[in-house]
Amino acid sequence: MSANNRRSIVILIADDDAEDRMLVKEALDESRLKNQVQFVENGEELLDYLHNRGKYADKEKYPTPGLILLDLNMPKKDGREALKDIKSDEFLRVIPVVVLTTSKAEEDILRTYDLGVSSFITKPVTFASLVDVMKTLSKYWFEIVELPKP
Repeated sequence: MSANNRRSIVILIADDDAEDRMLVKEALDESRLKNQVQFVENGEELLDYLHNRGKYADKEKYPTPGLILLDLNMPKKDGREALKDIKSDEFLRVIPVVVLTTSKAEEDILRTYDLGVSSFITKPVTFASLVDVMKTLSKYWFEIVELPKP
């Protein structure tokens, strides 16, 4: 059995674009990742989920994720602001955050690493490339790296 079967890690994806969410989910399915995937649509929902507030109050249904995939450009509270909140919270800051965004701005790359992001990935243009990225990402995070227990 591969290392990713030791325990199931929830992946929380924060992205306001419905098409991107669907493509990421399909790419994860295509890469045969068995992890549970949860979605939120903006930074406010992301923080509500992480703090189990409002519609995310059920901790069984919305467990602490082992990995967050974060889009930077979202309404209400963008990914940069949400990242800052996550990394300044003593309980949440241990959760690895991977930025998955259309931004290629050097400023975003520098700023998010400065805030404590684990990786910065520019969203690939083609679905095949996205599948490759998800395969590599899942292999890295769920087979190679040791993650803290949620």
